[in-house]
Amino acid sequence: MEDNAAPQPSDANNPGGNHSTAPGASEHSSGRSLVAFARPALIAGAVIAVICIGLLIVIFALDSFNAAAYSVTGKSVNDATDEARDIRELYSGARIGGIIALVISGVVALAAAVVLYLNRGSAPADEDDDGEDYDLDDLTGR
Repeated sequence: MEDNAAPQPSDANNPGGNHSTAPGASEHSSGRSLVAFARPALIAGAVIAVICIGLLIVIFALDSFNAAAYSVTGKSVNDATDEARDIRELYSGARIGGIIALVISGVVALAAAVVLYLNRGSAPADEDDDGEDYDLDDLTGR
């Protein structure tokens, strides 16, 4: 649970809210808090990477269209004219930004995946779990 001043359900026997733990034991370890952010980071990194790939595909299509439309008049995009240079550099900022965002989101997603993989077997046991399985009949009262 989150740390706050409000009484927690586990405070029934401890009304003062003093959360003392055993010596040397920490309520939140750094590895555990890292795992809490790993799944959202993995999802966000993957979504941003997919969006960046879509953006780069659209930019490539627009560049190709602009080059084709410019070359219809018999001119080349590779000419040394200002107009050709403007067409070549039209989407360069968006292209560079998309590539940078793609790399950063890929690194974040990869790091989150590594953290989740390394901590895959360290899920804490549920305090209320008595190990009993429930079927549909048990849940519906039949």
